[in-house]
Amino acid sequence: MIIQALAFYLFAGILTLSALMVITARNPVHSVLFLILAFFNSAGLFILLGAEFVGMIMVIVYVGAVAVLFLFVVMMLDISFADLRKGAMQYVPMGLLIGAVLLSELVLVYGAWSFVPGVEQNLATPILRFDGATNAESLGQVLYTDYILAFQLAGLILFVAMIGAIVLTLRARPGLRKQSVAAQHQRKREDVLEIHKVTPGTGS
Repeated sequence: MIIQALAFYLFAGILTLSALMVITARNPVHSVLFLILAFFNSAGLFILLGAEFVGMIMVIVYVGAVAVLFLFVVMMLDISFADLRKGAMQYVPMGLLIGAVLLSELVLVYGAWSFVPGVEQNLATPILRFDGATNAESLGQVLYTDYILAFQLAGLILFVAMIGAIVLTLRARPGLRKQSVAAQHQRKREDVLEIHKVTPGTGS
């Protein structure tokens, strides 16, 4: 228990400090790097809680895709961050107001959840116990049985959104060579291949 407590305080402390550095660092690249560090430590906290699947998702999806994408975007875009900071203080009251609203909603949700009948039993057994199954296996059994329709619909929505993003960003430009699959299948060997007989000693 002592080792688990020390690991929790270590991960939680680094997570808190890195989260503060994300919003206080002047260099946006440093902010993204601190964000990656925060994701790693949050994954460690999930693993301590026994949710290794969520911790793995934090590392693979958020660190491996989202944070790296943020880093590439910040490094490739030529943005004058000094100009962006001008007049930023005028949005501080609105930001504080939105933060207070979100905090009050979290407090209300937690307070209402704490007084729900049977909360002690839910805390004791938060999920159904599958015999000999790990956390990821239990999640898969529930996801692909009880929630298979919602899972497939979510995948379909993401697929449609991906196609929509490709269609919206596709622009027809003059002089751009495009691939024609039909023309590739219809071409003959004589159209693309020429055989020349070269006499030894005369070739260049």
